[in-house]
Amino acid sequence: MATPIVPDPERSLGFLIHDIARLLRRSFNRSVESLGLTQTQWRAIAQLSRNEGINQVTLADILEVQPISLARLLDRMQEAGIIERRPDPTDRRAVQLYLTPAAQPILEALRHRAAGVQEQAVGDISEEGFDRLIETLQILKRNLLAADSVRDDRKTAKSSSQE
Repeated sequence: MATPIVPDPERSLGFLIHDIARLLRRSFNRSVESLGLTQTQWRAIAQLSRNEGINQVTLADILEVQPISLARLLDRMQEAGIIERRPDPTDRRAVQLYLTPAAQPILEALRHRAAGVQEQAVGDISEEGFDRLIETLQILKRNLLAADSVRDDRKTAKSSSQE
């Protein structure tokens, strides 16, 4: 078996995306320090703005944190009036998460600062170049989601056949 070729980290999609994501988060963290939010808090608010009504387990998965850690964070956010938990109509043991009206000014501040960080990152890339970049990243995301779905389908089929 031939030894796989390890790509140059500066030309490796995984390394570049990881590094860019880390640098964007670091820059964004600096820009929102004055709001008094932790990284997990602002990420939770941002994700809830995209996925209102999700449950805590799903949000923990998206944020890549342990559900118990997220539960404590959500408790504090609920006490601050930023989020609310509502009973899940389909599962009486679960709750769904929603942003409150008090979260809207925070969300607007986050969006404004995110736009500033994006503007820094984009720099002198042309509008057309940026559009191509976004389209390419969306294609990569769709491809990876499709591949992940195929793996999940195979896993489900395999576990069903073993029963």
